Amino acid sequence: MAANGNLLISRNFAVENMASIDVALKNGAYDQLKRAVKMKPEEVTELVKASGLRGHGGAGFSAGTKWGFIPKDKFPRYVTVNGDESEPGTCKDRLILERDPHLLIEGALICAYAVQAERVYIYIRGEYFYPTKVTAEAVKQAYAKGFAGKNILNSGWSCSVHMHNGAGAYICGEETGLIESMEGKKGWPRLKPPFYPAAIGLYGAPTIVNNVETLAFVPRVMEIGPEKFAALGTPKNGGTALYSLSGHVNNPGVYELPMGTPLMDLIHKFGGGIRNGHKLKAVIPGGSSSHILTAEECENLPLDFESVASRGSMLGSAAVMVIDETVSIPKLMHWMVRFYAHESCGQCTPCREGCDWLLRLSKKFIDGTARKRDIDDMWELADNIDGKTICALGAAVAWPTKSYLVKFRHEFEAVCRN
Repeated sequence: MAANGNLLISRNFAVENMASIDVALKNGAYDQLKRAVKMKPEEVTELVKASGLRGHGGAGFSAGTKWGFIPKDKFPRYVTVNGDESEPGTCKDRLILERDPHLLIEGALICAYAVQAERVYIYIRGEYFYPTKVTAEAVKQAYAKGFAGKNILNSGWSCSVHMHNGAGAYICGEETGLIESMEGKKGWPRLKPPFYPAAIGLYGAPTIVNNVETLAFVPRVMEIGPEKFAALGTPKNGGTALYSLSGHVNNPGVYELPMGTPLMDLIHKFGGGIRNGHKLKAVIPGGSSSHILTAEECENLPLDFESVASRGSMLGSAAVMVIDETVSIPKLMHWMVRFYAHESCGQCTPCREGCDWLLRLSKKFIDGTARKRDIDDMWELADNIDGKTICALGAAVAWPTKSYLVKFRHEFEAVCRN
């Protein structure tokens, strides 16, 4: 997992029993929380903003800027940790929850202090049984040491920490769907406006929702300072990132590298190159919802938000899936569409009906019944879903579908009857 000397989040992943608070304290846990509560809350927010830390859950929005959206005169306030890691190809948050949960808890509490929240909720996907168990125990230990609860570190500020498990729904990774789930409702994303839970979030109160990795970076930002953190990455992309590397590479895994690391370095230098001597065919750079990139588009590509966007895709959760020449793109698309058709919550007609139709059409390219007009029908259907839904799940199936059909049309035509 460790890939170079600039380790921040994964620095203690190999430390034995790091989930124990006694071991964690020996390795600096909660030192930055102690420092934060001696600062003014707005100073903490400005420090994080100056670091260039961006959300690592998919959207890449500035963490400090998001914290600043909290209304000045509205209480109570909450912080919700989005641990509903369900994007195919993404497996980074699990490592934080299992191997260094106190880093996450400390980061969440620093965020809560910065926005003067009175509760932190850690929402973890239902399938993450072991990570939930480890993190829940770490929360108990934090309480016992006075890092959570009433009058934290004699600062006069109190904040409770609570665990909440999902029930296995991908849609709850969308922040308003997550909030609905926490309130005991269906995990249906909310209509907008308001556009940010910071205005009206959990139980109608201002709420900051940040991804596990994002909050785990906060203590490290405070430790090394915003300038040094920003310098590790590229302009507008501060620090490092956990890249989930999977697919046809010799050494798949999670690698912590500076933002802007060249994609081909990740594949060849750290991932050990394409397995079995095959050639690179394509890369999905940011989880299954991102546009596919051809091998040519992968050349000289820095892995940061702006650079990947300039190639017509997105970095997303930094889940890099490598595809070699043996893969059938029509089969890959069918796999992708099947996932989103299964996970559509059914709230929006374009997504509910569109995903099902996409699945039926994609299957025709697998069973040998497709005709060339089905290629254009699929593209038009995906285009009619894109941008017409309450949340981004519709786009998450439409974007890759359109990119597969455009960039690898010849493969779809090759399996058509006429």
